[in-house]
Amino acid sequence: MPDSPAAPISGTPLHPVHPWRRYVALGDSFTEGIGDPDPARPGYHRGWADRVAEELAHRVPDEEDFSYANLAIRGRLIDQIAAEQTEPAIELSPDLITLCAGGNDVIRPGGDPDATALKLDALVGRLAASGATVVLFTGPDIRDTPVMGRIRGKVAVYNENVHTVALRHDAVVADLWALRDLTRKEMWAADRLHFSPTGHHAITAMVLETLNVPHDLMPFEPKPTVHSTWRQARTEDAHWAREHLMPWVLRRLRRQSSGDGLAPKRPLAEPMFGHPMVQGSDAGEQGEGR
Repeated sequence: MPDSPAAPISGTPLHPVHPWRRYVALGDSFTEGIGDPDPARPGYHRGWADRVAEELAHRVPDEEDFSYANLAIRGRLIDQIAAEQTEPAIELSPDLITLCAGGNDVIRPGGDPDATALKLDALVGRLAASGATVVLFTGPDIRDTPVMGRIRGKVAVYNENVHTVALRHDAVVADLWALRDLTRKEMWAADRLHFSPTGHHAITAMVLETLNVPHDLMPFEPKPTVHSTWRQARTEDAHWAREHLMPWVLRRLRRQSSGDGLAPKRPLAEPMFGHPMVQGSDAGEQGEGR
């Protein structure tokens, strides 16, 4: 990978190092950015996709020439993403599309990673036919995640299917499973279902590197993990189960989604800087649903 260029001075864009000018992100809470709230905009979640768009915008001659839309909504299943986000995305005429879909389907009881992959294949085929560069995501290694670690095998099978789909449609794979920093506790939000700002930052760097786009993001240098006592760990687990796990389970039983009634946070492809963002994200529980 070439050396990263120097940081821009006074907001001046870096020299262009990528061909994309219109980026559209599709998916669920991962792409909406849940876990990475923006203190400057109450109710808005920034996330890796916004961060990637910011870096891409800085690396074109005129930032106004780069546009970004984010159609992701928390809790969405792959059928919903296909039905609600595919055509609106294509109508925006993107030359770069990121898609993370199927995770919510796979982690549900009875979720079939092979059946979900068939739906992903059809969805990616439709997006790839637009001529845009399509970026897909594997799921992270959830081995050490409480409760979720039990379905690690299903996630691994789905990941292999994602690679197969990518080969069929000449898509690019951003490999979260291979990003080993994500196994660290500080990469996850308090709900243990979404990534923290640090996690989203690490994913941003990985996505840019996957696209072979130089960046000047500083690598994460974690502080030594402070080991909890047995009693502290049990107290933390009980709090997490009460505040995050049980509401998530109840929503599954009631067939409800944390994204019910919400609109995309950036439904239009607009310049990344100098224009107000549409407030589609709700301020609500960042720990809800994927």
